[in-house]
Amino acid sequence: MSDAEIARFLYREARLLDEQRWDEWLGLFAEDGRYWVPLARGQVDGIEHTSLADEDMLLLKLRVERLKAGAPSLQPMSFSQHVLQAPEVAQEAGDTWATRTPFCYAELRGDAMLWLAGTAEHHLVRAGDGLKIQLKRVNLLNCDAALPSIQLFL
Repeated sequence: MSDAEIARFLYREARLLDEQRWDEWLGLFAEDGRYWVPLARGQVDGIEHTSLADEDMLLLKLRVERLKAGAPSLQPMSFSQHVLQAPEVAQEAGDTWATRTPFCYAELRGDAMLWLAGTAEHHLVRAGDGLKIQLKRVNLLNCDAALPSIQLFL
């Protein structure tokens, strides 16, 4: 898998989120996939420490169903825009890769705009001819700040 193919995969992931194509986005994850947003810099796990989000596939599917259903608590609707720098790619072993992608994220809900920045780390595994996300770790620049509710996925 070339660095360019991996970068296209990550850009596509961001586009699916911005276009709210939730089922396609979930399809990018491995069966044991995990989405994690630590609460502290350098946090080593989400089990011994509180996280902003730490979701396995079951929790991700539940959150996606809630977003698709348009729950009253999600009104007005939220929209997002991801702006990614070029990812750094390192092959870990065999058919696994680790990436690091600095990003800026905007989320609009009604008249309120939330701006966040950070680095997304993906652990990717080969699945057939493509890739799957085994772990997406989102390291927010201001992870330890008092943050408002983030409605969508970073």
